[in-house]
Amino acid sequence: MTGQIIGTGACVPEKVINNQELEGLVETSDAWIQERTGIERRHIAVKETTVSMAAKAASEALKEAELPPEQIDLILVSTMSPEEIMPCTACKVQREIGASRAVCFDLSAACSGFVMAYVTACAYIEAGIFQNILVIGSECLSNVTDWSDRGTCILFGDGAGAAVLTAAEETKYLPSIYSDGSRGGALTLKSRQNHNPFGKEAPAGDEGTSYYIEMDGQAIFKFAVRSIPQAVEEVLRKNHLHKSDIRYYVLHQANERIVEAVAKRLGEPAYKFPMNMKEYGNTSSASIPLLIHEMKEKNMLHSGDRLVLAGFGGGLTWGTAIITWK
Repeated sequence: MTGQIIGTGACVPEKVINNQELEGLVETSDAWIQERTGIERRHIAVKETTVSMAAKAASEALKEAELPPEQIDLILVSTMSPEEIMPCTACKVQREIGASRAVCFDLSAACSGFVMAYVTACAYIEAGIFQNILVIGSECLSNVTDWSDRGTCILFGDGAGAAVLTAAEETKYLPSIYSDGSRGGALTLKSRQNHNPFGKEAPAGDEGTSYYIEMDGQAIFKFAVRSIPQAVEEVLRKNHLHKSDIRYYVLHQANERIVEAVAKRLGEPAYKFPMNMKEYGNTSSASIPLLIHEMKEKNMLHSGDRLVLAGFGGGLTWGTAIITWK
């Protein structure tokens, strides 16, 4: 037995910020942003939250799966932008959707989060511990973006994507997942804290503490275009598959140039690398499930299609997993 996706859902905020609006915040332009990232606009949460978007995406996925929330055994939420540290986002989603039997916890692996969560869910199913699992990536990155930093504020958006996995007699695929903490400084979510009278920084969460994404863009670009092709090649070797066996490569939607560079290094055609960062920007752990849901809605996916999921981001973390579409 392994996990098979039987339902997907998505949610993005109503408010849309295009590149022209960012010109009033930082020294940039629509042409500059599009040329370097492929991003034209992003959705920014105003009334929505990490929890509300996750719950809406989850409910949509459950509806498609024709599964009542009471039959969910585990809710696993990947996020780096929770509303609060405790209770976890997954527990709040459980409350919102009425999944009263579910075990709940969050997972934090930044932009690799959905791949890591999917692999974790499959492991629970293959071990016989759980039958039905709700995997969600949900982010309010606008809350942790420094809107005066043009190197990062042009990139990020908010949103959520969800998938329902159920135990099925399908081929088990081994993932290829990695971490390298020695390079973690290239992409961080750091606290900028007030100092207390005793000469040490105030504990995280004290009034006045803020968290912002800081990134070495060149280092992340080089890391992604080198590591992801290697991870794709590795996951294919592990599972005795060839590139011709793969219908699509569903990459984390960080930057159009990164996706194009990965395709070139793999020697694969561009059409096998769908992209939607033009509309949503980089939504971290939400990007892969958002893209899968969009591909399904556009009738791009057919029974038996093999997909390679590939995530990369802070940690540094990265990894690939293979799924067969139902």
